[in-house]
Amino acid sequence: MRKRQAGILLPVFSLPGPYGMGSLGSFAYQFIDALAQANQSIWQILPLCPPGYGGSPYSSQSAQAGNPLFIDLDNLMKRGWIEASQLQGLDWEAQSPYIDYEAVSQSKHQALRYAYATFCTHVSRDSFEQFRASNPWVRDYALFLALSHEFKHKPWQEWPKELSHREPQALARVTADLREEIEFHEFCQWVFETQWNELHDYATGKGIKILGDIPIYVSLDSADTWANPQLFQLGSDFYPEKVAGVPPDGFSATGQIWGNPLYDWPAHQRSDFSWWKERIGRQLQRVDILRIDHFRGLESYFAIPADATSAVAGTWEPGPGIDFFTALEKQLGTLPLVLEDLGYLTPAVEDLRNATGQPGIQLIQFAFDSREPADYWPHEIPKNSVVYTGTHDNDTLQGWFASLAPEDQELARIYCGASHTAIEDMPQCFIARAMTSVADTCIIPAADYLGLDSSARINTPGQMQGNWGWRLSQSDWNAYPWDEIAQLTAISGRAPGTHHTQH
Repeated sequence: MRKRQAGILLPVFSLPGPYGMGSLGSFAYQFIDALAQANQSIWQILPLCPPGYGGSPYSSQSAQAGNPLFIDLDNLMKRGWIEASQLQGLDWEAQSPYIDYEAVSQSKHQALRYAYATFCTHVSRDSFEQFRASNPWVRDYALFLALSHEFKHKPWQEWPKELSHREPQALARVTADLREEIEFHEFCQWVFETQWNELHDYATGKGIKILGDIPIYVSLDSADTWANPQLFQLGSDFYPEKVAGVPPDGFSATGQIWGNPLYDWPAHQRSDFSWWKERIGRQLQRVDILRIDHFRGLESYFAIPADATSAVAGTWEPGPGIDFFTALEKQLGTLPLVLEDLGYLTPAVEDLRNATGQPGIQLIQFAFDSREPADYWPHEIPKNSVVYTGTHDNDTLQGWFASLAPEDQELARIYCGASHTAIEDMPQCFIARAMTSVADTCIIPAADYLGLDSSARINTPGQMQGNWGWRLSQSDWNAYPWDEIAQLTAISGRAPGTHHTQH
């Protein structure tokens, strides 16, 4: 029998803090403490990889790297690697309620260069060298960033031919020429990994599991496509003829063109999925449970002509199916996964999910929204699933309920027995429905416990700007309803150590 458990979804970047965005610093440790005290078992985060355009962690330049923007600078000051005076002249846009990625990125990298200078002259290299030796991917990633900087951030397809084609002599030459820049990026990855491991160990000690996230795709301009072009559907010029996306759905009437390169699945199968084994094995060293983004793309994926202006022109192509999971489990053992099975589902997708035995995702919002042709009634949620009020791609409960048609609002009120409940109090009703459902796991986005409106939305799919920037304010942090969360978790049989048998 699976244990009933509960958790909270809060991206690392949404934590408070003095440097413009959340980090692996003191607020992350305080959040873990609060989760443990509130009977929670899980902290769900978004992907830890470096963000792509607009701050998106779902189109990264590396499938393996950690986000250096998450590095805790106060920790580096305590180590004596940075002086407080060096940080005072940097622009963090710290008073803004949303993340200014350009300002934070420039300032964070300048601070890390100060730390690297100290490291080069005053710090033992043993741990750093061990990290480099045990993470061969980091050399390609660091070289990629160094070359990207050298060529003023042109995509790698437009670099000199001997470098885009990775001719060994040319790579040896630039590796020597750019040695210091390469080592700086390796240093950043080592610092991130060190701090993350310390935080993860702390969470484990508090009984909190980290639920991580693995984007199904990488960016076209990434270290992965440059180092392994044979694993992607790329032409002789290394550009794709078709790109990733999704057909029209509840989020967009014309679908979404993501633009990511598609995998050459036969090539992955010929290598027995070695790239994926390394990728997922690495992520499972970082986290306890792993959400597989866009799981349905492993059954079949949507391929859109690269020059299309709308996703309507796309077609479904076969994915690797159960062979993918069989190969991974053969090497990595039983996989602690959550399958993001939202979107356009078919019986074949559901059959694949069932064949893996892994839990899928259920959304409370979709049950009451006539814009969604889906069936997510709380009383019909399967036990082997993870129920959410909404995910990072949905509006907050408050914003969503306010946007519903009056007849949908009325239906939800009747279902929840909340006919006289004010709109601002409705999120509590939906949270209670999720927590008391039979789903083994319940995850609530942090903003929903506060009843925040659409200004706290993390991402709007299909919208290119204004995403990935929401942060908990200091006042929201101070007002967080931890006691009520602890009570609801205990009442619904999800507190650690409680086991309510399902009849």
